[in-house]
Amino acid sequence: MSYICPLCSNLLQLEGRTWRCENNHCFDKAKEGYVNLLPVQKKSSKDPGDNKLMMQARREFLEAGHYQHLSDRVNELLIQYLKSKSSTLLDLGCGEGYYTGRLSQACPDMRINGLDISKTAIRLASKRNKSMEFCVASAFDLPFASSNFDAVLRIYAPSAPEELSRVVNENGLLLTVSPGPRHHWFLKTLIYQSPEEHDESDSIIKGFERIHTERLETTMSLSGSRDIENFLNMTPYAWKLTKTQKNKLSDSGLECELDFKIQIFKKI
Repeated sequence: MSYICPLCSNLLQLEGRTWRCENNHCFDKAKEGYVNLLPVQKKSSKDPGDNKLMMQARREFLEAGHYQHLSDRVNELLIQYLKSKSSTLLDLGCGEGYYTGRLSQACPDMRINGLDISKTAIRLASKRNKSMEFCVASAFDLPFASSNFDAVLRIYAPSAPEELSRVVNENGLLLTVSPGPRHHWFLKTLIYQSPEEHDESDSIIKGFERIHTERLETTMSLSGSRDIENFLNMTPYAWKLTKTQKNKLSDSGLECELDFKIQIFKKI
């Protein structure tokens, strides 16, 4: 593992349970195994990232298997496009580690790192995936040496193209998942008078060329009130729906479009 110091960019070396650079900047590993590489002076808020309610809702929802088909397809594509079973991969914006863990099960020889700006998320991810390295850090200031990874997985996570290009090695891959045009369309019709589809224009990421694109579409049916509550709470829609609308959905059930846009890019 090649972490770099978030304060001076020198390489960090692990001494016992402490990551230390030559300038003696120190970062202790937490009891769960992760390391916090987001210094207070680089935080935009006291506790950046998804709040505890959103994180718990997402964890329960994903564990129920409602997005497992996306996880399966992502794993299939990475296995297909990566040349080595022992490739190194960064799960950028890994959250509580659902996709990270399932990828590790599908590719046990792959060396996977997870990164998220949410300390709560990384703590959960470390607890469930003890064999992997996780860190709290910003996706716009990655604490990794250049050319450190064969691939980066980015599911819904904002990031800086120049940082992606820097940490991916020559001919390395970037797999992204973003909302397709009809993603969560039913909820949009409840909230907006004139809902608009997600932008389907071609994605351009500086430093990469796109080599594959597909849409993964299905309809999700939720009948349990807990599943519906979790689904709403892990999305921004929770703040836009009225209490009456939420109660009605919990009583009657919910059918909603899932439309994921999956793309693979190669570093140029």
